[in-house]
Amino acid sequence: MSAHILLLEDDKLFNETLQDFLEEEGYKIDYAYDPYTALELAFEHKYDLYLLDVNLPYESGFDLLQKLRESSDQTPAIFITSRSDKDSLREGFARGADDYIKKPVDLDELLLRIEAVLRRQVRSNRVDVGEYQLDIIKKRLYRDGAEVDMTRKVVELLQLLVTIENSIVTTEEIKDRLWAASEEASEGSIRVYIAQLKKLFPQNIENIRGVGYRFISFS
Repeated sequence: MSAHILLLEDDKLFNETLQDFLEEEGYKIDYAYDPYTALELAFEHKYDLYLLDVNLPYESGFDLLQKLRESSDQTPAIFITSRSDKDSLREGFARGADDYIKKPVDLDELLLRIEAVLRRQVRSNRVDVGEYQLDIIKKRLYRDGAEVDMTRKVVELLQLLVTIENSIVTTEEIKDRLWAASEEASEGSIRVYIAQLKKLFPQNIENIRGVGYRFISFS
């Protein structure tokens, strides 16, 4: 599954240019022209990367990212900016940016920066789960370098269980994590996802009847 990017750029033509370029490179793109729409999308979906213009109507990209960081959203972010003064760049990083690129944007350079940010996240967010490797950013599971065929939500459920292993994760917590507010959560789907994970980790997943589930560590 390709990385899912939220693009915020108020210049309609440039926005469309970036959409076309990144989609041709294999990325899944959602887009917005103003920060309010972008904020709604960020709350409704789970993204792998934010690509944010700085100079926007209503409020700046800096303000938007600060709101996201204050809501505990740590999704990597790259600013697209026409500003070149050090104070502005310092402010961008202080608000939680991972990188920035100056306008006019060189598309090849943008691609390299996106790949670098995602790659850094993968290196720092890969977790060994027994004989498997869990890629937290790409939401993929591997064994001996080969990807295990598994949907994104199943991987997200595994990630949630492993993150707080040996402790109970309630059904309500699972619903909150796996489904956006605009989606209808399904306990039946959770049971199906758990069954899939038990095929890989038969001794590690415990059903706490009427409450939730627990992942028992390998150690």
